Amino acid sequence: MIQLDQLSKVFTQNDGNQVKAVDQVNLTVAEGEICVFLGPSGCGKSTTLKMINRLIAPTSGRVLLDGEDTTGLDEVSLRRKIGYVIQQVGLFPNMTIEENITVVPRLLGWDKKRCHERATELMAMVALDPKRFLNRYPREMSGGQQQRIGVIRALAADPPVLLMDEPFGAVDPINRESIQNEFFQMQRQLNKTVIMVSHDIDEAIKLGDKIAIFRAGKLVQVDRPDTLLARPKDEFVGSFVGQDATLKRLLLVRAGDAAATSATVLEDASMAAAYGVMDDNDYRYVTVTNAANHALGYVARRDARGGQGACIDKMKPFTVSAAPDENLRVVLSKMYKHSTSWMPVIDQDNSYLGEVTQDSIADYLSSGRTRA
Repeated sequence: MIQLDQLSKVFTQNDGNQVKAVDQVNLTVAEGEICVFLGPSGCGKSTTLKMINRLIAPTSGRVLLDGEDTTGLDEVSLRRKIGYVIQQVGLFPNMTIEENITVVPRLLGWDKKRCHERATELMAMVALDPKRFLNRYPREMSGGQQQRIGVIRALAADPPVLLMDEPFGAVDPINRESIQNEFFQMQRQLNKTVIMVSHDIDEAIKLGDKIAIFRAGKLVQVDRPDTLLARPKDEFVGSFVGQDATLKRLLLVRAGDAAATSATVLEDASMAAAYGVMDDNDYRYVTVTNAANHALGYVARRDARGGQGACIDKMKPFTVSAAPDENLRVVLSKMYKHSTSWMPVIDQDNSYLGEVTQDSIADYLSSGRTRA
């Protein structure tokens, strides 16, 4: 959807010296992806975003949207394709909220009914009551509410591409998390191609399908968040993502990724057979399944030692289990809450996929592996 080809920008200062703000950036962002630009102040990330939006002309290189060079697009065509959100919101104070949201659609010739329907639809997406807020003015809304309007205004004409320059940076932490969640849910429905500039690594990890790290105008590393945290390219990237990069990965890795395979016993197996499996594998417990691999419960080693009868009669129910798509932060929280060192991973069909343990989590995180 978006391709940057050798994109560069050189600024000439008042003293005549030239500063290379962006240096031959090559990047591709696929349709429906969220790519977050990260880096220290002055590294070129906002300048790159403004060149994509043609607010700044590149010194050299190209910006392609769906394979088409944007220099060949007139202003109206470009605005149909690209929505833009900035940190300062920039709502027009003399316009109502509805008028602010529908600025671009009205410029494109939409009729009043269509504009109103679009504004109503978008307000619902960010949990603001259209009947209460559409006829208000920006000064009558909180900062967090205004920021929501800034986001949906950029979506009003349904552009396929959305550019966001630190869109949540001026919002307080509580509102920021709420708006991030709303934006993420909205993106799942709309499937826009998004490039976002941020200074917050946690925000980038939460929202980004890929993260692009800039330094002194150059693109240093582009990777999925999990790969970036697990395998930073150099010391600069490692220091930028933080010393707690391993803990940050807990939000990205799913229980299914870190699950270890382990031996199981069938429900009609004897307790003696279950004890033999545990003894051979040095287990303290073993999961009991039926012939369809549905997890039924578990047998503890101390109960199986010298025990009589079949596992189905002596097994215990699971204290807690993990779904394969639950992140490791949730999994560890459950473990500590229930004072257990392991959990079976069970899918929605009740099939047993393995078990996640404190050791398997540590092994996964320390191995440098990333999600497929």
